[in-house]
Amino acid sequence: MGASPAFAPQRMEFDVPVAFEREEELSWIRLEGEVGIGSAAELKDFLIQALASGKKVRVSLQSATELDVTAVELLWAALREAKASGVAFVIEAPVPPIITSALLQAGFDEFAKDMDAGQAGGENPCQ
Repeated sequence: MGASPAFAPQRMEFDVPVAFEREEELSWIRLEGEVGIGSAAELKDFLIQALASGKKVRVSLQSATELDVTAVELLWAALREAKASGVAFVIEAPVPPIITSALLQAGFDEFAKDMDAGQAGGENPCQ
């Protein structure tokens, strides 16, 4: 028998456009396709788990085609909680223009600008 690794990545995925992967140093949340009210409970649960770990949180919106206001509010609340608790919260670049546009239309101008500001470096550090 070979030695087992001290830490094995944990991946949780459901039949919704949200995937969660916890690694030793960080937590990944990937949003794909249309993310709406139907996946809000899973997204909320993954965000809570990621923030509770105290490790860096990375969110990928690269494959997202639509975020409804519920998903945007959950991401915004997670960002605020991350800032309050000192947890790094990063939106991976590039963020699709349609997502940035949806954020602006929903009144999340500051959040959209934070994401756009970091795209050149490959990350959007929202902290």
